[in-house]
Amino acid sequence: MGSIRFISRTTRAACLIGAAATVLSAGACGFQIEPDPEFIARSQGTPLSSDQATATPASEERGAARPAGQVTTPNTARRSGRSLDTRRVAEPAPAIEPAPITMPDGQLTRPVIIDRLMVMATSDVPQVRANAIEGLERAGARAESVVALALRDENPGVRSVAASVAGRAGLIDLAPTLRAMLDDESPFVRASAIGALGALGRDADPTPLSEMLLTAKSPRLRSHAAFMLGELGDSSAVPMLKQAWSTPIRNASEIERRLVRLQIAEALVKLGEDGSIDAIRAALYPARPEELEATALAVQIIGEVRDRGSIDQLIYLSNEESDRLMPAEVRLAVAGAMARMGMTEGGFLADEYREYANAAVRAQVAVVYGRTGRVEHLPKLRSMLQDSSELVRVAAAAGALDLLSGGATADAAP
Repeated sequence: MGSIRFISRTTRAACLIGAAATVLSAGACGFQIEPDPEFIARSQGTPLSSDQATATPASEERGAARPAGQVTTPNTARRSGRSLDTRRVAEPAPAIEPAPITMPDGQLTRPVIIDRLMVMATSDVPQVRANAIEGLERAGARAESVVALALRDENPGVRSVAASVAGRAGLIDLAPTLRAMLDDESPFVRASAIGALGALGRDADPTPLSEMLLTAKSPRLRSHAAFMLGELGDSSAVPMLKQAWSTPIRNASEIERRLVRLQIAEALVKLGEDGSIDAIRAALYPARPEELEATALAVQIIGEVRDRGSIDQLIYLSNEESDRLMPAEVRLAVAGAMARMGMTEGGFLADEYREYANAAVRAQVAVVYGRTGRVEHLPKLRSMLQDSSELVRVAAAAGALDLLSGGATADAAP
């Protein structure tokens, strides 16, 4: 599942990196979770063989390539016995040791981490650039020069993320550039620019978002438009969102339609339609393995809108004694969502997956550490800055800045 926001709502909204790849996020971008055999066995009522329980595909070894946007959950973990998790993994150390990062006085400080993210924002890998830019949202005005450059990035996904960050970080001096981006060749970028201008208090015609929501051939673009309409906070969009809910999307799979509806439901909740939360809660219980990505997105949305009425359900999803053992991505999503609601004890769950074979899961671990805002996780993030995967390193840097900025508690509503 891609480190599902798990880098955050900004990358969840921007689904386009290159031609087909996705940012580290869950947001209706169409990536796939391959569940553990134990999940499949439990859902089908069949016993799990010892071979199924221990086999790890060769493609899941550290550094192995996989199709863009697809995350496969390795099956190497063992059950640990703690209530909010999960499984313990015995994996060898990475064969390639990256060059060490020098930190002044041996400390991770905000200036040091911001500098690190600014360097990462120049990576040759678009996904890394996008995640570094998003991580710099906490840096405020100090990140303005880097975000300004990213607004002109050759990759539309990076431009889209940068636009959202400019709006959320209050970088008002970038408003003229954002307005020029209303004519960008990418509809994802245009949608993000509209949302950013709205966040900055600048007038921007939301009509293109309406057209994307109702007529776009791409389900991802419809989801992106719905997300932005929710972020704009204009309740006049409610009837249009309800219309989009009932409008069929041709040539879309069932899971694509479900993900679009989840984004529409999130937007409706943000605009005051509290009854739409039921559609989000319903996605917490996948009937089939292919529905797991909708479950992960629903968990993330619940944390985003701080639906405390779902807390018991989230705890159930993360419990190893529940009827269906959820994949690492879903459990870590639960830890992140709970942190957003003020319950920051999920760090021990992230501990279980810190050495996971899948780099996307390790990156999600770093995000969870940052969301908790707990200082005891800072040494773990420092260690993860040495990870063999650049995507994990950028997630660790973003997580450290998040933690040093207060984590989820800094975003909590009064």
